[in-house]
Amino acid sequence: MIVIINGEPTDTISTNLAGLVAKLNIEGAFALALNENFVPKSQYADTPIAENDRIEIVAPMQGG
Repeated sequence: MIVIINGEPTDTISTNLAGLVAKLNIEGAFALALNENFVPKSQYADTPIAENDRIEIVAPMQGG
């Protein structure tokens, strides 16, 4: 299925956010928003993804 990750169409066989994170090999500090709603990391395995979902991967910003 195709999902939109940070504005780019991406083909995936993952069915939930946990699988997507593993497949993309995302490490370090980050947050995910699914269709403009942030999802707690504790819910990634229980959060399904579907065709054309919009997923934003956000890294924390530092500075001052």
